[in-house]
Amino acid sequence: MTDLSAANQPSPAPVTFRCDTLPEDRQRVREIVESTGFFSAAEVDVAVELVDERLTKGDASGYYFVFAELDGRTVGYSCYGPIPATAASYDLYWIAVDRDCQGRKVGRILLEESERLIRAAGGRRLYLDTSSRTQYQPTRDFYEHFRFRCEAVLEDFYAPGDGKVIYVKVL
Repeated sequence: MTDLSAANQPSPAPVTFRCDTLPEDRQRVREIVESTGFFSAAEVDVAVELVDERLTKGDASGYYFVFAELDGRTVGYSCYGPIPATAASYDLYWIAVDRDCQGRKVGRILLEESERLIRAAGGRRLYLDTSSRTQYQPTRDFYEHFRFRCEAVLEDFYAPGDGKVIYVKVL
């Protein structure tokens, strides 16, 4: 006897992408970043400031966004941009997924879409940094799983005992 209960369930809605930045993204970015439980109030404010820069200056801001949506609701986002005075290097400034949607591969598909867009724009190397604190081990594992290589650790960068871990990936 075969169990067909799973076959009768509707498949989950696909994640869709949006690259245009809207005024309502300010609040949604704040909510997403806060929901992770990883970031200080000052860091959350920085995430929102990048949205503001994009809304105010457009491409001249140097910040590009990819918003992941499920059923019309923004559940995650990435923010990246070209590194000034480099030939083809980019920074990945943020990638965050709402706590309620973590574990659904939203982060993976956001990273893949960001890399695709960066390559299409001529990017050849992607840099990012994160904390060395134990809390961030899953974050570091995530990046290493997707072939980012740890290039440097700047001890006590953010605070005593909280170093900056710098990663790079050749695209």
